[in-house]
This record gives sequence, C-alpha cells and structure tokens, in this order.
Amino acid sequence: MSGEVDRLLVVLGDQLDDDAPLLHTADRSRDAILMMEVADEATHVPSHTQRTTLFLSAMRHFAAARRAEGWRVRYVELDDPDNTHTLTDEVVRATDTLAPNRLVVTQPGEHRVLASINAWRRSTRRPVDVLPDTHFLTSPDEFTTWAQGRRELVMEHFYRTQRRRHDVLMNGRNPVGDTWNFDKENRASLKTAPDVAAPRHWTPDATTRAVMRAVTQRFPDAPGVPEPFAWPVTRGDARAALEDFVVHRLPNFGTYQDAMWTGEPFLYHSLLSPALNLKLLSPRECIDAAVDAFDRGRAPLNAVEGFVRQILGWREFIRGVYWHEGPDYADRNALDATGALPDFYWTGATDMACMAEAIGQVRQHAYGHHIHRLMITGNFALLAGIAPRPVADWYLGMFVDGVDWVTLPNTLGMTLHADGGVVGTKPYAASGKYVQRMSNYCAGCRYDPAKRTGEDACPFTTLYWDFLIRHRERFRTNRRMAMILKNVDRFDAGERRAVQRAAANTLTRLGVT
Repeated sequence: MSGEVDRLLVVLGDQLDDDAPLLHTADRSRDAILMMEVADEATHVPSHTQRTTLFLSAMRHFAAARRAEGWRVRYVELDDPDNTHTLTDEVVRATDTLAPNRLVVTQPGEHRVLASINAWRRSTRRPVDVLPDTHFLTSPDEFTTWAQGRRELVMEHFYRTQRRRHDVLMNGRNPVGDTWNFDKENRASLKTAPDVAAPRHWTPDATTRAVMRAVTQRFPDAPGVPEPFAWPVTRGDARAALEDFVVHRLPNFGTYQDAMWTGEPFLYHSLLSPALNLKLLSPRECIDAAVDAFDRGRAPLNAVEGFVRQILGWREFIRGVYWHEGPDYADRNALDATGALPDFYWTGATDMACMAEAIGQVRQHAYGHHIHRLMITGNFALLAGIAPRPVADWYLGMFVDGVDWVTLPNTLGMTLHADGGVVGTKPYAASGKYVQRMSNYCAGCRYDPAKRTGEDACPFTTLYWDFLIRHRERFRTNRRMAMILKNVDRFDAGERRAVQRAAANTLTRLGVT
C-alpha cells in the first residue's frame, strides 16, 4: 500500500475498540489505519509469552475485521524483515511511505507511550491529534475534578458517586438493597473442594497459532509457558466469555471472590479483564449484563454489586489515580523498600505452598485473581521489603491483562503502599494465618502459619511481625493500624530481636538481598 492518505489512524495494541471515535470520525476512502507489532513493547519489561501472544493475536484479528469492512490497513508483523522494532520508528516509516497530512491516535494507557506519541510531531513533521479514550466511564479530567479538595482519595466515595452518576443499582438516590457495599458478605472461604464450572476456553485458530510460533521464535527466553493458550482474541469471543461468566460463575462470584483453593486458578472469577483492557469489551456492557442477571433473578445482589464495584468503582478509580498522579508516581517508595525480587517469582520454585501455587498459575496461564495478586505474591513483596519498581514491572509483564495504567497503581498503591497512602489508607499486610483462613494451601505446606520463629515458622508470619516492628513508628498514627500495633507493643525486647533475626535469616534463605 503506498500513496498519500489524509489521516493516518494509529491503533495501539490495547485499543481494539471498534466503536472508538478514532474510527467513527474517519473516512475510509481517504484515511488509513496503522497497526504495529514491535519487539520493544514485549521487552521493555519481561513479558509473559501468553501476554505477548494475546496482544498480537487480538491485533491481527482486529486488523482483519477492519479490512473486511473496507479499511486500508498497514499492518507490520513481528517477523517482517523491515520491522524497526519500536513504535516511533514504525510510525516514521509509515509516514514516509503514505505521506499523510496528519496522524491521529487515541490516548494510550501508559505515560511512556504518551511521551513517544508527543515526540511524533517532531519526528514525522506532521500534526498529531490525541483523542480521548471513550472506553472508560470517567475521563482523567472528570476524576481530577472529583479529587480536588479531598484529603484522601477513598475509592468507596468515588464508587458511590459513580453509582449515582451512571444510575447503576439505584432506587432514585438510594442504592438497591439499601446498602452500597456487600463486601462483608463476600469474604467466605471454601471448606471443601469447589464444584465450579470451568470457564470457557478457546482453541487457538490459524492466526493465533502463527502468532504463537512468531513469539516463541522471536522471544525464546520469555517467561511463562506458551500453552495452554485459551484466551478470547476477538470481539465475538469476548462477548461469549462475558455470557459464560454471567451464566455459570457470577451467582457465586461475590460470596467466594476472596477464596483460594489448590489446583483452582479461576474459581468463580470472570476472567474478563484481558478483554476489557484490550477494549474488546466495554465496561458498560459488562455492568449491564450483570445487573440484568440480578433483575431476572439469576444472580444475587451481593455477587452483582461486588462485580459492579470492581469495574465501575475500582477499575475507573485506579485509572483516575494513574493519570492524576502523573509520570513521577512510578518512582515513589514511601516505605524505603530496597530488596531484590527473588528468582522464584520467575520459576515458582519455592517451598512456600501458597507462593508456589500462585506463581505456578501465573507461569501456566499468565493469570491470577485479585487475592492471589494482593494477598499472596503482593503481600510477600510488601512484607519482604522488595523494591517497588521490579515488583510493578513483574505485574505488568507477567499477567495477560497487564497495562501500565492498571498494574502500576495497584502495585505501588494497593499492594506495596509505596505511594504513601494515595490508593490505600493502610498497608494490606497479613500473616500466614490469613492464607490459612482463605485457602487450603497451608494443609500441604511444611511451614506452620501460627509460628513466627523457628525452622518451621511460616515466612509470611515471620515477615509480617518483622514488618510491623520495622514500621511501628511510621504507622503509629494510622487509626486502622492501632489495634494490631498494640500487639507489637506487647513484645519485649527479646521477642522483637528474635523476630528480626528470624526475618533476616528468612530473607537471606529466600534470596531477598
């Protein structure tokens, strides 16, 4: 394809929204679409082979669908011999070939990519229009307006505003069921092995198989395993995944959303975040599908409200924080954590049963539900004092739904408390007793969650009490930490020293230096 076009429409890998203004305001007879598979986007952090495969396969299917609609599409594949391997270089190459009058792109999900886009004006000598991302229900400017004048950015307050604004689960100005939040009903653990329908899986088609071969050849040392790859890669598949969740798992999602069980990586979770973050699904259609199930008596209110809160509340809140706090947010380290990320985060080779289970699931599926992320892999990183940036990069690259706007605030804020309390008003630190209560992992583990010192003491428990001792003065005035810190104050000097010695030995043994 060569010759002059009016506007070159740049579609990035996480912008596969066929209802985006970028396309709806364009002229197929005069404009062209540019899509690029570039190595730099799979290597700036170590990217799980299934994450890279998902992005590229979904991109190829999206491009094919646009071609079928009559669009002119310039598509650069990973193994194209002329591939320059960076977004900017490919944009320049396309501009030189097509000679567009201007470039148009939707706001990306990462400060790093936005900085590159802003540089395109100079490198292409063309105007570059950055359109708002209308996929979300709250724009960055709207979030900033909400945040102005607030001492704390409390998600629950934002969520209630969103419920009213979008009229979701509302009776006039009051919430359906006269309760905003059913979180207290959504913390049940499983007492026996669950009887839960497996989520629908998709067999890779020829396009996905070609991507899998290209990814394996181009990135032979990428973390994770390439198969089984069973993620939806088209708009139609994503819609089917939403229906599958609403029918088969939503009714029990609320009650057991915090539960964990050996050999059950998915349980009642939706698995919709990859499709949502690629824009194959819209948040509104997911919310509407869940609310419709409640209205028809097919799912209880606690399940539907919990699901709505994750999308309308938490997802929108986290994106708002990302853009509100700015690019310097990534450098925050409020707890002065400096530890190295242990090798077992990549291999899963550890004798901690819960960590082996959680990381094993990530290696096999590029997935872990929110409690695995927050209270297992994230909780360990918090307690061990691992430096925030390598942890954030691990979450960005190792999960199939990883995009910077979502993984960075969740990691720095919710998981590591490295932002000093912007996202969470307290650190989500927990001992091995929490893992024992919410899972069956401890039953098959060599460590005892009730012990904080000794050879069989659970590393989570040892490191939990060491974390509280280490940061006792820092959190002295935090009202949500007052009760637990009173327990630390009951330790005599000898008990504190014993915990600190045990923690130092544990960190050395586990490779946290």
